[in-house]
Amino acid sequence: MKLWRPANIITVKALALIWQDDALLLTDIHDDSGRVTGMRPLGGTVEFAEPWRDALQREFLEELGARISLLDSHFVMENIYEHHGVTGHEVVFFCHAHFMDSSFYKKESFAFKESDETDGTAKWISLDELAARGLELYPAGLTERLARRETARNPGRILS
Repeated sequence: MKLWRPANIITVKALALIWQDDALLLTDIHDDSGRVTGMRPLGGTVEFAEPWRDALQREFLEELGARISLLDSHFVMENIYEHHGVTGHEVVFFCHAHFMDSSFYKKESFAFKESDETDGTAKWISLDELAARGLELYPAGLTERLARRETARNPGRILS
């Protein structure tokens, strides 16, 4: 297992909120021992001069071979956190999205490789199930943000 530490820079991320009924598509977050400590939506880092919407679509194509339609409902969160004693700082764009190919909704889990060649798995999980398992939804504050948004399950219209 590769040990990861936050970079000493502000990073920009784009993550997709893809729902199937009351379940959100999430991937595991591990600590250094390999224990799952929480989960987060799929997406990744926005590259220099790349619009965040393009980055989000690129990440899904690279990691899952999937095309997604982005909805007009999006929001931004600043995430300052600590991971194994190292402070991380990121600005995260969240966008509600749908798979363009409906067969992706029939899959229970998705195996993929991160950009650093680390293996990842994503699966459908409800926020209630996540809490029952004692796992955090990352970044911190996302659970509350989704709970208070009327648009969490009715996010808007498709833009691309």
